Amino acid sequence: MSKKLIAARMRDLANADDYRSWREIALELDQLEGGDAWKQDETSDDYDYLLIKERIEQMRRLRKRGDVRQLVHDLAEGLHGNLGNIANPMLYVYARVGTKRLIEEYVEEAARCLDYICVGDFPDFSAEEKVLFFKRTGTSFGRSALLLSGGATLGMFHLGVIKALFEHNCLPRVLSGSSAGSIIAAMVGTRTDAELPAMFEPNGLDLQAFHAVSLRQVFKGKALMDPTQLEDCLTRNIRAGSFVGAFERTRRILGITVSPSETHQQPRLLNYLTAPNVVVRRAVLASCAVPGVFPPVMLEALDYTGEVVPHMRSKRWVDGSIANDLPMLRLARLHNVNHYIVSQTNPHVVPFMRELAPHKRGPLGFIREIATVTGRDALKVARQYSQSIAGGRIVDALNDILQQRYSGDVSIFPRQTPAQLMRMFANLTAEDLQRYIRDGERATWPKLERIRMQTRISRAFEDCLSWLKDSGLRRDAKPQNSRARLRAVP
Repeated sequence: MSKKLIAARMRDLANADDYRSWREIALELDQLEGGDAWKQDETSDDYDYLLIKERIEQMRRLRKRGDVRQLVHDLAEGLHGNLGNIANPMLYVYARVGTKRLIEEYVEEAARCLDYICVGDFPDFSAEEKVLFFKRTGTSFGRSALLLSGGATLGMFHLGVIKALFEHNCLPRVLSGSSAGSIIAAMVGTRTDAELPAMFEPNGLDLQAFHAVSLRQVFKGKALMDPTQLEDCLTRNIRAGSFVGAFERTRRILGITVSPSETHQQPRLLNYLTAPNVVVRRAVLASCAVPGVFPPVMLEALDYTGEVVPHMRSKRWVDGSIANDLPMLRLARLHNVNHYIVSQTNPHVVPFMRELAPHKRGPLGFIREIATVTGRDALKVARQYSQSIAGGRIVDALNDILQQRYSGDVSIFPRQTPAQLMRMFANLTAEDLQRYIRDGERATWPKLERIRMQTRISRAFEDCLSWLKDSGLRRDAKPQNSRARLRAVP
C-alpha cells in the first residue's frame, strides 16, 4: 500500500500547479520515505552538529538575557555561512523539503538575534555602533548572487526561476547575465519590485527577437540574423538608461558580461561600478551577439549631459557566455559575493549537469569528470602550439568555453527536449513563453528551501542595515530635504 501511495503522490508532485501544493505533497512524501525522520535526527557525519547545537544555545541565552555586547561580540567572531559545514550539499538531498531541523533552528536563531540587535533600544549600544557592526559583520559574512547563463530562447527558462525566487522573497539583489541571460537580468535589474509581477503575466513581454536576413545580406554582414529586430526587442522589454541609473532606481546590482571580438582584449563584467554610464540595452545587445548569428556590437554610454555617445569607439563586443558565462570571481571582488545561485540553460552544459544522490557517485560521473579534466589539459597544450597557426583563435575559443565553471552552490537547470534545441533561434509564442516560465518555476521549487536557508542570514544583514539607515534618515533629516537624503544612501 505504501509503495502505491508513494507512486501516486509522486505523480501528484510532478503535476502540482503551485509551490504551496508542491510543498504539501513533498512534505507528505518526506514522511512516507523517511526524510522527515532524518530531519528530526540532529546527528550526522555530514556536519558538526555538536558545534551548531552549542552555538544555538549560546545565542539564545545571550538574547534572552539582553546581553547585547556579548551577543554582538560572539556574532562578529563566529557567524559564518558554512559554520560546521552546514552548507554541505549532501545535507539537502535526503529530504525533499529542507534539511536537519537543528540547522534550520540555528539559521532562524541567528536571524532573530540580528533583528533583536537591529530594533532593540540599548543604552550602552548606540545606533552608530549598530551600523558599524552590521556593515563589518555583514561584509565578513558575504552575500548571494543569481547568475543567468546563455542559451538563446532556452534562456527564457530563467524567467520562471526569477518568478519563483521573487514570489518567495529569495531573489538576490546581485544579478548577472550573459547572452540570453543578460536579457532576463536586465529586465529584472531595471524594474522595481512593484513592476516585476507584470513580466510574468500572459503577454507581459514581447520577445520577438529573431529575423533571418537574405543570403546576400549574410555574406555582406557575416551574420544570419538582423540585429535591428533584436534591438527592437530589447527596447520593448528593458527600461532605458545606464547601469548607474538602473541601480539608483531599483537598488539592484545588475551585471552584464561581454566578450571581445578581437585579440588583446579581456572579457568584461559591466555594471554600475565598472561601467556606470554604459547604456544597459546596448550592453545586452553586445552580450547577445552570438558570433555568426549576430554581428559584433559597439557599446554606447551617456555623457555628462545625458546624450548617448560611443563607448570605446574602436572596440566591438560579442556573446558574453563565450569567455565569461558566470563571472563568479569578478562578482566576489566587486560585491562581496560568496554564494552563487546559477540558472543554467546552455545546451552544451545542461546534459552534463546531474543532481546529487545520497552518497552515490556512480561510474558515469567518474567518467564525465575524467573526460572533462583530460579535455581541459589537452586544450591547454593545443593552445600553446597553435598561436602561430590559423586555428589558434578557434582553439582559444574552445579553451575559454571548457575552462569555465558552469555550476554554482545551488544550480537550477531544465530538462531540455530535442524540439526546444531545434528552435533555439526561433521566436516564441505567448504559449511557449508561459511554458518556459512554468518549467523554470517547477525546477526551482525543489531548491527553494535550500536557497531560503542559505540566504536567510545575509538577507537579514541587508534588511537590518537598510532599516537602520532609513531610521537614521527619519531621525536626522528635515522635512524639506528628506527625499534628497534618501536618494543619497549607497
